[in-house]
Amino acid sequence: MQQSVTTELFLPIALGIIMLGLGMSLTLDDFKRVARYPKAVTVALLCQMVLLPVICFLLIKLSGLQAGLAVGLMLLAASPGGATANLYSHLSKGDVALNISLTAINSVLTLFTLPLLVNFSLDYFMDSGQYVPMQFKKVIEVFAIVLLPVTIGMVIKNRWAQVAAKMDKPVKIASAFILIVIIVSVTIREKQVLVNYFSALGMPVLLFNVLSMAVGYFIPRWVNIEKKQAIAIGMEIGIHNGTLAIYIALSVLGNSVMSVPPAIYSLLMFFTAAIFGFWVSRSKD
Repeated sequence: MQQSVTTELFLPIALGIIMLGLGMSLTLDDFKRVARYPKAVTVALLCQMVLLPVICFLLIKLSGLQAGLAVGLMLLAASPGGATANLYSHLSKGDVALNISLTAINSVLTLFTLPLLVNFSLDYFMDSGQYVPMQFKKVIEVFAIVLLPVTIGMVIKNRWAQVAAKMDKPVKIASAFILIVIIVSVTIREKQVLVNYFSALGMPVLLFNVLSMAVGYFIPRWVNIEKKQAIAIGMEIGIHNGTLAIYIALSVLGNSVMSVPPAIYSLLMFFTAAIFGFWVSRSKD
């Protein structure tokens, strides 16, 4: 997947609009809610920040993926949950309030953990001549494109609540429309590339997706966290911000191969998350 006018222009816009919309759904209480759900938040963060990268790393080693694809999949593992997780959690009878809090916390923590994990992956999987760590100014660039729109959205929500309420639906529609444009454009333009890589990537990506949701749901249930919260955690961990991962691969790292795993994951997760949500919402446990 090469940079084009579509991805170069619309990808940052899409990411900015998504993060703006996220900000307009957040209040300071969403961060304070951590004190009310300490066990659920702690378990979720351990699964997201520790278990997921380990699982991803093991899958890569077992699959024998080439270096660029391996880093791309690790980049996806390091990315926070996507805003879509809130919608899937709602449809699956999960605790959406917990989702919003986890997305808020993960989006902030990821600004520090993502560069560390990406630099580790680049160093481990790439040859010494290919290894180019994320420069500090690139980390600041990611920080700005993620945190700045969220902060603006939170300010709008806090100072002009009615405006935020009116903008909520249009922002969501705009985000969905731009993402569809990007996905369709990239799929059409890079159809052969995606087909070529799918045979090597399809199974590892699918397994990582399914294991992400399974870890996010079953580990909380195993430690006696209530079902609604477990569904929320499963969705939060299973639905990654693929847009952020693709943006970092193309615009920050400048490596088109690394953008392929998050692109394939973003396509698959809509279907697997729907199946997972249908199952957990009707299970009796």
